[in-house]
Amino acid sequence: MVEGARECKMIQKFEFHQTKIQGLLKIAPFCAEDIRGCFTKDYSREVFEANGIHHDLAEVFYTTSYKGVIRALHFQREKQQPKLVRCVFGHVWDVVVDLRKGSPTFKQWLSFDLTGAQHHEILVPAGCAHGYLVLEDSIVSYKCGEKFYGEYDDGILWDDADIGIQWPLELVGGKDKVILAEKDKKLQSFTRFMGIYGGF
Repeated sequence: MVEGARECKMIQKFEFHQTKIQGLLKIAPFCAEDIRGCFTKDYSREVFEANGIHHDLAEVFYTTSYKGVIRALHFQREKQQPKLVRCVFGHVWDVVVDLRKGSPTFKQWLSFDLTGAQHHEILVPAGCAHGYLVLEDSIVSYKCGEKFYGEYDDGILWDDADIGIQWPLELVGGKDKVILAEKDKKLQSFTRFMGIYGGF
């Protein structure tokens, strides 16, 4: 046996945990670790449906981001995208905002610490905005229940005061170190979103 190699350390079956935001789940995927490394299965239609979760896949994509990047707060105005989100490599501080006007948690947000080593993922329901702060250079996967439509791509400013997300900016060196795409700098305020759409 190679020096430092390990016997089978872990077999983790799927676990599903409902959060206070209805439909927003934190999921521990199937994971088997042995002397070679790790095998992870982060989606199974059969297992999801056996747990009362319907999530068909329309497309899968990945983002590669540098430390300090914020991608937020995104949604599609039409044909909204439920998303199964996992940090495949690195470390991100992920956040979801409930924008469903009939929801008891409307306008509330939850955060999740997602790392490549931990394997955990979240299922973001339609009607929620999603984003994250990159704490280490990272790769994030999205398994979407609806395809991406550029003409419906939209969002709310990451630092909107009405939503009041408490981003841990000190972990990337402060606000001056934040990296934003030009399109994210021009996103609307929550007030404007409500004036136009009144929620989803």
